[in-house]
Amino acid sequence: MAKPSDTRTAGRKPAAKPVAKATRSTAETEKIRAALAARRDELRAEYDQTLSEITELQRDRLTDSAGDDQADTGTKTLEREQEISLANSILERITQVERALERLDEGGYGWCERCGNPIPVERLAAFPSATQCVTCKQLEERR
Repeated sequence: MAKPSDTRTAGRKPAAKPVAKATRSTAETEKIRAALAARRDELRAEYDQTLSEITELQRDRLTDSAGDDQADTGTKTLEREQEISLANSILERITQVERALERLDEGGYGWCERCGNPIPVERLAAFPSATQCVTCKQLEERR
């Protein structure tokens, strides 16, 4: 006589087995570290340039605001908000690269933070600071 299936486990996938993490050679790790550090430095230079431009534009706006009507003031406010948003976006990318460097030091670089599976090399080549595999990132973006 067959046993009725347990309704608590019916339809569930078995728990994923932990994947053994392959070790990278020192040369590979240093190559990745150099690429990430170079990207971080590029982003910092871009961020510094953006802040400099924002400061200069703010100075110009303060001295050239005589006779502005509401539309001019609104336009200037919108432009300032866009500039600040751009600077914040660059700062977020810097943070992502620094986090990738930390993960590299800890041995977690190239592995999905959510499921623990390896992140495809193609994804890391396109987005070196990726912390999730494609599947997990798609699931996150659907929420």
